[in-house]
Amino acid sequence: MTVARKQLKPPPAVLTNAFYAFYDLHRPAYYAYAQARLSNEEARIAVAHLFGLVAGRWTSVVNERRPSAWAWERHTQAIARRSGRTTTPDQDVSLLHDHLLLSIGQIAALTGTEPAAVAALLAAADR
Repeated sequence: MTVARKQLKPPPAVLTNAFYAFYDLHRPAYYAYAQARLSNEEARIAVAHLFGLVAGRWTSVVNERRPSAWAWERHTQAIARRSGRTTTPDQDVSLLHDHLLLSIGQIAALTGTEPAAVAALLAAADR
């Protein structure tokens, strides 16, 4: 049984490549979101901290049902702590859509949320 488990574990290069793909895909929007809520320096620190956390736990993060949701939750929590202000999911989605000009699909991928849920949050934010 132990041999079978070892064979199922991806080689480190695959995990490294997967992490860098995740980083390259999400870092620009994570940083833009942080910049919208924090000073430039605080935004850099928050994003660096997040990706350090993700990298350190990558094998467990990648096994999450929605790794993007896991990372987004930690990111918004860190931004809330650093800014002293908690936002709601509809406020976050509104910021991503209206200020950062991300599409519903991009927001869904970034936050690990279904596109229909993103659309519903946008509708709620518009009310």
